[in-house]
Amino acid sequence: MQQVSFEQVRADWTRLGAEDPLWAVHVAPDKRGGRWEVEEFLALGRQDVDRARGILTGLGLPTTWDRVLDFGCGAGRLSQALAEHADEVVGLDVSPPMLETARALDRSDGRCSFVLGEDPDLRAFPDGSFDLVYTERVLQHLPRPVLENYLAEFVRVLRPGGVAYLHCTTRPMWTPRGMTWRLAPGPLVRWAQRRLLGYPAPMRMTRMTEGRVAAVVGAAGAEVLAGVAVDEPETHWQARRYVVRKRR
Repeated sequence: MQQVSFEQVRADWTRLGAEDPLWAVHVAPDKRGGRWEVEEFLALGRQDVDRARGILTGLGLPTTWDRVLDFGCGAGRLSQALAEHADEVVGLDVSPPMLETARALDRSDGRCSFVLGEDPDLRAFPDGSFDLVYTERVLQHLPRPVLENYLAEFVRVLRPGGVAYLHCTTRPMWTPRGMTWRLAPGPLVRWAQRRLLGYPAPMRMTRMTEGRVAAVVGAAGAEVLAGVAVDEPETHWQARRYVVRKRR
């Protein structure tokens, strides 16, 4: 089976960002066609960050930061929420239209900056650049080799003792749409997304087992402190949110 390229992913998300950026970031059937209210959309980011901070608090980890990387920032809903608890947030995304939307919606008073990611790695950032890396519903759309490389890169750009809060899909749910993900070939799913569901571009999904995540970050010099399972009915997938800490 031919592996989709990083450049194809960039092209797809550039198209999604140009046509319906808020819906592409947070898929909901009743929000397509520009129906997200900005305040409601940004409130979802605050909810996600509050949940993450609750998990970090339970682990005895910091919940305020000097410098944060919001990987796959999209329209910036998480960047702005993170900026309420950080001195600086760098939002990185492969889609220029997404970044344009993020800048237009930015209300962080200069704490957020938005950067175009042009490479399947984080070469733009030196070792130890951040004390938190945060990514939500992004890695799932990447080809597996690129996904695994980014996991290792997250560890590299963290300061010793720094934390990555990661989201990876594990398996489709046992719903009719989830069964399609389980049984249908990838090209057929992408065709259906475009032709039957009317997506501007396909949204690919990549699964990662808990063991594989632990192995990749472990080889890079970090450890998984926690993994929280979650069902996501809007995507018809199960996922896990991980807290990863770089070794000192």
